[in-house]
Amino acid sequence: MKVAFHTLGCKVNQYESQAMAQSLEKQGFTVVDSSDKADVYIVNSCTVTAESDRKTRQTVRKFKKTHPESIVVLTGCMPQAFPEYGEKLDEADIVIGNKSNKMLGEYINQYINGSGRIFAVDMHKTGDIFTGDTISSFRERTRASVKIEDGCNRFCSYCIIPYARGRVRSKPLDELKNEIAELEKNGFSEIVLVGINLSAYGTDSTGNIVDAVKLAASFDGIKRVRLGSLEPDHITDEIIDGLAKIPEFCPQFHISLQSGCDSTLKRMNRHYDSAEYFELCQKLRSAFDGTTITTDVMVGFPGETWEDFETSLRFVEKVGFEKAHVFPYSIRPGTPAAKMADQIEKSEKEKRAALMSAAAEKIRKDFLENQIGKTLEVLVEEYHDGYAQGFTANYTPVRIACCENLHGIIKTEITAVDGDFCIGTI
Repeated sequence: MKVAFHTLGCKVNQYESQAMAQSLEKQGFTVVDSSDKADVYIVNSCTVTAESDRKTRQTVRKFKKTHPESIVVLTGCMPQAFPEYGEKLDEADIVIGNKSNKMLGEYINQYINGSGRIFAVDMHKTGDIFTGDTISSFRERTRASVKIEDGCNRFCSYCIIPYARGRVRSKPLDELKNEIAELEKNGFSEIVLVGINLSAYGTDSTGNIVDAVKLAASFDGIKRVRLGSLEPDHITDEIIDGLAKIPEFCPQFHISLQSGCDSTLKRMNRHYDSAEYFELCQKLRSAFDGTTITTDVMVGFPGETWEDFETSLRFVEKVGFEKAHVFPYSIRPGTPAAKMADQIEKSEKEKRAALMSAAAEKIRKDFLENQIGKTLEVLVEEYHDGYAQGFTANYTPVRIACCENLHGIIKTEITAVDGDFCIGTI
């Protein structure tokens, strides 16, 4: 029986789709591309915005309309956070949440054996432990994302994720060790540790994120270890000192900012102010050679005045992020921010996003041009059209003109910039 996955959302969702796919293969299913004809189509949903929910509904309906004889499964964050949405989506033959992904094969077999429509969303509870299948491969050939943490205890006023993911839960180190051993055996040389609130790893048990990085770096075949998105207030001096002692650790930090204005941060229920954030950036740049700091910036949050926006813009310029993902605030029903007064008009949010993006892109361009003349190590990930392409340790994208299919880590002299890529020669 052929199954196909369509994944929406973050790297954690991508990891979970990979884990579900490998689990189904062990049970005798054949995994095919979602553009192929399949007996079962599995939509792994995101619910971070109302637009994400719309895309999920659209995808489920498309699969059922195009393949009415096939089984359509809805899982992921949308039915987990809003089970009523999944229950009303009649085009989905099986509806579960991300908590029940490990049961996917069993539910598919129940449906095949005549159970009728299945709706089985098991809600997250305080005290839940880390669960889920592990992976031995990943869709990228050289780099594998490995989920080591789930859940969030933050309850930012704009965010539904604590309801979609539950409380913080950390993967045991012995389980992580076995998983990375399999990835190393299958040729992966870079590990990216990911989670919903990754920097909270270990806060529900013992240890911290440094322990996970040390473990991943202990394998001879693993040449690089990097971290996914982080929250600033969990990155202590102890964490920085520990990471700085690990040679395989990649000095690239994606640290969510959201706003550089303190009054906006307070309304967002973030757990830091701009001064604390800036001090952290200074510490990281002092502790790691060639570090890059990237971020997410939201504009147009309810109550954000023009002066608040300008304060945030000046802060982004002050930090000098090597890259920033800028996006306008989007109302997420079910969150406190959705009910706040002084909502900003869409056109005004788009105007602010354009201004913030322009400032961020200028900083990005200057950063890339400053790499010219440097010799950097690039882990080659793909090859096409006469170029090998990959990333440096600090996640600078590089294209290398060459006449053969390169592999591994290549020393490269940066000679030019083309768009968002540095151009290098061996």
